[in-house]
Amino acid sequence: MSKATLGGPFTFPGTSLTVQRIGYGAMQLAGPGVWGPPKDPEGAVAVLREAAAAGVNHIDTSDYYGPHITNQIIKQALHPYPTGLVIVTKLGARRPADKSWQPAISPQELTAGVHDNLRNLGLDALDIVNYRVMGAGHGPEEGSIAEQVTVLADLRRKGLIRHIGLSNVTAAQVAEAQAITDVVCVQNNYNLAYRDDDALIDDLARQGIAYVPFFPLGGFSPLQSSTLSSVAGRLGATPMQVALAWLLHRSPNILLIPGTSSVAHLRENLAAGQLTLSPQSLAELDRIAAAVQH
Repeated sequence: MSKATLGGPFTFPGTSLTVQRIGYGAMQLAGPGVWGPPKDPEGAVAVLREAAAAGVNHIDTSDYYGPHITNQIIKQALHPYPTGLVIVTKLGARRPADKSWQPAISPQELTAGVHDNLRNLGLDALDIVNYRVMGAGHGPEEGSIAEQVTVLADLRRKGLIRHIGLSNVTAAQVAEAQAITDVVCVQNNYNLAYRDDDALIDDLARQGIAYVPFFPLGGFSPLQSSTLSSVAGRLGATPMQVALAWLLHRSPNILLIPGTSSVAHLRENLAAGQLTLSPQSLAELDRIAAAVQH
């Protein structure tokens, strides 16, 4: 697997950070429900080392995965980190003992979250920190995020954070944050079937800002589509590989962070960067979203 097959390079705006467009999302390295240690700790380490060996240099994580577990596994597997590896983490939630996901958005909680990430990853500064807005529903909800972004901007001035991103946000919240600090990436729910962010992706592309779809394969309800299956069959690929390849074709600012706890599945995901989709296939795939009711 050469780096050229991982979707090509992308440089975050206003930074010296260049990553391959196919990265790795580490959430699934923790135990069931993103809680506690994995059943196969050695397997989790092997997945990370395989990703790095294949040229992946963009890893997405958070200290509330586990909690703490995922970052500790990343440190165990890859520290001291290879030159050029970009670890992107996120703040905005906490995991109490009942295993729920609760907002953690006060200045004290955000600051503590940065220090937790630094300690468990073994870093002096975090490359990119996304502020993730915890909405009540599945998608973003309007509301000011100025206080939280201002806290992150202050932590950046102190040298604990190098760059700032956003997650689960609306276009208005992106604009609000940009009035406070530079935003290098936005991480929202987006895939072949769920395309509410089409306009936002195009706007960010004009600004050179990365758009990172979480749930690129549908998340906990994997994408199911006869069209997707038929295109995959013609290409001799899996439906999930086609779904990832479509995202790479969708816009040059899209970065992928598919997650897995399996080395075989990781290799399958990375191979999506070698797929070429014909205009006919792209047109077929583009029609999937119109048939899906959110």
